[in-house]
Amino acid sequence: MTGPRLNRRTFLQLSGVSSAALALGVTAPAQALAAAEADAGAVPDGVFGLGVASGDPGTGSVVLWTRLAPDPLAADGHGGMPPRPVPVRYEVATDEGFGTVVRRGAAVASPELAHSVHPQIDGLEPGREYFYRFHVGRQVSPTGRTKTLPADGDARFRFATASCQAWYHGHFTAYRHLVDEDLDAVVFLGDYIYEYAITSSNLWRAGASVTPEHAVEIQTLEQFRLRYSLFKSDPHLQAAHAKAPWIVTWDDHEVQNNYGADGSQYGVLPEHFVHLRAVGYRAFYENLPVSLSALPEGPDSRVYRSFGDGGLVRFHVLDTRQYRDPLPVDAADQNREDRSILGAAQEAWLYDGLAASPARWNVIANGVTVAPITTNRTDQWDGYPANRRRLLAAMERTSNPVVLTGDIHKHVAAELRPDPAAPAVGVELICTSIASDGDGAPTDAYTPDWVQHPYVKLYDGRRGYVLVTLTKDSMTSEFKIVPWVEADASAPLQTVARFTTPAGAPGLERLA
Repeated sequence: MTGPRLNRRTFLQLSGVSSAALALGVTAPAQALAAAEADAGAVPDGVFGLGVASGDPGTGSVVLWTRLAPDPLAADGHGGMPPRPVPVRYEVATDEGFGTVVRRGAAVASPELAHSVHPQIDGLEPGREYFYRFHVGRQVSPTGRTKTLPADGDARFRFATASCQAWYHGHFTAYRHLVDEDLDAVVFLGDYIYEYAITSSNLWRAGASVTPEHAVEIQTLEQFRLRYSLFKSDPHLQAAHAKAPWIVTWDDHEVQNNYGADGSQYGVLPEHFVHLRAVGYRAFYENLPVSLSALPEGPDSRVYRSFGDGGLVRFHVLDTRQYRDPLPVDAADQNREDRSILGAAQEAWLYDGLAASPARWNVIANGVTVAPITTNRTDQWDGYPANRRRLLAAMERTSNPVVLTGDIHKHVAAELRPDPAAPAVGVELICTSIASDGDGAPTDAYTPDWVQHPYVKLYDGRRGYVLVTLTKDSMTSEFKIVPWVEADASAPLQTVARFTTPAGAPGLERLA
């Protein structure tokens, strides 16, 4: 399904973004910084109302992020900021007290990009903890902690996975517990926001209320910005961003439920839908700690990318929305050999990357379920069985592949097999939601669909996250849940299952 596209120049003209604004949001030379400081004028107090974050970690680099917003829930989506550029200085240190500062720099927060900045810090040491903060005039941001990826194959690496955080369905209790973990990174697997109108029928978060601006389905860039601000107003989410660097991909709700490529399932014409996708992708870039390479060119944004030079772990981050073929019209269409959920270019990139990776563990961050469950789940990889066979064939030739997935609001641990009787070629760790669908329950109406398969080793429908620990010898995956999220954020943390996966022996051995 295709329609008229927006090229980069047209999109920048329509949106008012200049190439200079893009560059200055990453780094500002002295002359540009001086000009911005001269023109900035008075800046409201409380500009760091959305916190700080880091992301896209490499073995020697990381991206820092903040978005200036003294009034994050201002109805116009501009966060209470004046319509002019504001200089932002940053510093990176090896200690929380900033006694040893190793990097200083500046960027310019422009209104064209919602006063966000994305400086990339290079030349850092592998596997090392750092601390960072921002300055605007005399205002100082909260301190964030970040860490580079290890280059040493003998290192230990621990990360948590999260997804699906419908703020209006419940409290972000899981993040309250996640920040107490010993973490090197957080991998977020999609549905950072939801585009639906927030009304009395779906506002299940006790004690919460919203203004009328939130009671409409998102259509504009300003509405997307406001929705990110609403979700980011949660203190536990801000704390989770400040805890460790995030590796982020998207699923569908960053634009529209169950969309694929240029196709809307709600009757929006392709020539109109690409405009919605363009502003959704733009807001994603503005509000998350991703590098400048993820900035959209019109309705196109490359978020598939890899992190890690080898050693213990390499992350391969996928986009299962932007390039997929339309949902199948019948079984014959569904089983066509040329169907792809990734698109030809991304498939080639992934398989080449897996084949060339020297890492002990190859972690694939993915939006929707890979394991075969039922043939009518066509929005998942079940709708693209030929693409799944190609992926599993590539995984079979890869060192210790692990797929991470979100989307379904359930905890699932599954072994990935070319067919049910074949040995596993990898494992899939599916994390439940942070809040989407409210409290949830251990079992539900979908449980039989999943547990009918011997390769599915766990199914639990409560909220939480997955904690993963990698060493050269094994992977340990711990599925954490909280019993409730709707009433308040006080629920305790429980571990419902622990698995080990020995290096070189794909499978899931249950420990508890």
